[in-house]
Amino acid sequence: MKIGVQLPEVERPVTWGEIRDVALTVERCGFDSIWVGDHLLYRDQAHGSRGPFEAWSTLAALAEATERVELGPLVASTSFHSPAMLAKKAATVDDISGGRLILGLGAGWNKVEYEGFGFAYDHRVDRFEEAFTVIRTLIREGHIDFTGTYYAIRDCELIPPPRHDIPLLIGSNGPRMLRIAVPHVQMWNTWHVDYGNRASGLAPLMALVDEACHETGRNPDEIERTVAAYVQLPRGTGRPSGGGDAHESDPIGVDDVADRMAELDGAGIDHVQVVLDPIDAAGVEELARALGLS
Repeated sequence: MKIGVQLPEVERPVTWGEIRDVALTVERCGFDSIWVGDHLLYRDQAHGSRGPFEAWSTLAALAEATERVELGPLVASTSFHSPAMLAKKAATVDDISGGRLILGLGAGWNKVEYEGFGFAYDHRVDRFEEAFTVIRTLIREGHIDFTGTYYAIRDCELIPPPRHDIPLLIGSNGPRMLRIAVPHVQMWNTWHVDYGNRASGLAPLMALVDEACHETGRNPDEIERTVAAYVQLPRGTGRPSGGGDAHESDPIGVDDVADRMAELDGAGIDHVQVVLDPIDAAGVEELARALGLS
């Protein structure tokens, strides 16, 4: 089982220099992957207005700064860009990284940023279905001519050509989203809140993926299962979520993290994205020691 780390988002104000330092620490400590959230603006009564750096610019910089780890958005909203432009960004970041991108995709959920940045919030799953068709076709085949209800892509080509086997990941538990995605993706992801941050809560969600595979003729064994896991260090004070809650689920303590990772492995999870509290370079080093990586 691979283990990666999600970089700071809006837990506290951070500079690019600190993000880079945390990422390099993740790679140096022996983790497998680095992930960034794709969000633009949060606003709630508990914390006011907050926003991270733009995800694809950050991923491009990380692709140059790192050498070994896999990189990906967890997950990229297909609503924030023209789908052809999103495919172009993904192909560019993948090439900069030397073929280390995992392209995580989802329909988005945070209405504040949709309204603030002028993106349509209605019919998000319908829009995702069209966008996903464009994105995966451009990645796999390099060209598309597409006319739908929401997007018209005329004789588009990706030049330079993309790596046609960039892994696609779907970040959703919605039955319709899964039916749209599972015939084509290599990976599935769920957030720690959705399974209670415990391996024992995974079975119903894994069953949803299996059911969507059976409905669409896909072999469930062909889809890697990935989960975010919330881990709190002794100096952690709780991770403010994008929704404004004090924390998103009961965290895994660092003393238990090795056993909990083993439980996730035993439950059939192939890749874990650790959401760390606090997420800083020292915390990454502490997590690595707890997992026996350094």
